[in-house]
Amino acid sequence: MGKITFPMPDDFHVHLREGRILESVIAATCGQFARSLVMPNTTAPIATADDAMRYEAAIRAVLPTDGKDFQPLLSIKLTDRTTPAIIRDATGRARVLAAKLYPAGVTTNSSDGVQDITSLYSVFEEMQRVDMVLSIHGELPGAFCLDREDAFLPTLERIATAFPSLRIVLEHITSKRAVEAIRSLRVGVVATITVHHLVLTLDDVVGDLIQPHHFCKPIPKTPADRAALVDAATSGDCRFFLGTDSAPHKNRNKAGDYGAAGVFSAPVALPLLVQCFEQYDQLDRIEAFCSRYGRGFYGLDATSRLITLRREKWTVPKSFGGLTPFWAGKDLSWQIADPPESFIKSWTRG
Repeated sequence: MGKITFPMPDDFHVHLREGRILESVIAATCGQFARSLVMPNTTAPIATADDAMRYEAAIRAVLPTDGKDFQPLLSIKLTDRTTPAIIRDATGRARVLAAKLYPAGVTTNSSDGVQDITSLYSVFEEMQRVDMVLSIHGELPGAFCLDREDAFLPTLERIATAFPSLRIVLEHITSKRAVEAIRSLRVGVVATITVHHLVLTLDDVVGDLIQPHHFCKPIPKTPADRAALVDAATSGDCRFFLGTDSAPHKNRNKAGDYGAAGVFSAPVALPLLVQCFEQYDQLDRIEAFCSRYGRGFYGLDATSRLITLRREKWTVPKSFGGLTPFWAGKDLSWQIADPPESFIKSWTRG
């Protein structure tokens, strides 16, 4: 097979940041995805309808000319100050699709995260009523770092049981137990899987030299956990779909004394995903994983736009928009055919 064509996918979990970083990274996402669910943990959190609309305007203002068809999908951040009225306003006035739950302190810009999840039960009830998705960073604060996702699973089960009609996404799962939990829970509880968690284990982060550009939250885990993720992603099970969790940081913040968590995977997301699915002889299932299942869960229309990748070896440059992309300096066997000019130019900056 020399090329593969499928409907242009959506990314149901991306961090675009703000300011100069937003300007630097937007071409990577709008050059490969028709729509992306943009996470709300910016420096000043996206917590209300007004915040979401301002953020959407900021994103659209920096879209390159050849990326104007890209649609940012909106989310808000749940905090201890979120009320049912905020939920009603966000879904009604700003078309917000999801509210993101960050337990306090688990990742970037989550110090204002939720301390007591049960205090948000009235909010979850309203989300269930208006059919807004609950998006969860599922890690338990204070647990050992490799156990935080698994330690959160009983909380996920309690929420799913208490709110039987609430649509829930456990984001960027990393463990075999998380895969098993999604398969065992009720209809309407699903998970996103990132590209980088399909190829990394903890060895790739700290096994030999420390690799700051592989460090993310949740942390990549064992080969057995990775195998479970690959099995879920390639299984044809609609409860698992793509969310890249592409999370750029300035290089000095990644490689400094306090390395920030996040993998900037957007520039290589689709070529690496195709390479991964081909490795496991599952290319016939990549369209469903990245172009159908997420759209079905969120109730979005299919896109008429197509994307083609061709088999051609290339070495990932060490800079995209002045930031270090995932897989920098390594070879990939697939690349996007006829990428937008803004995408090409971003590889040469910085």
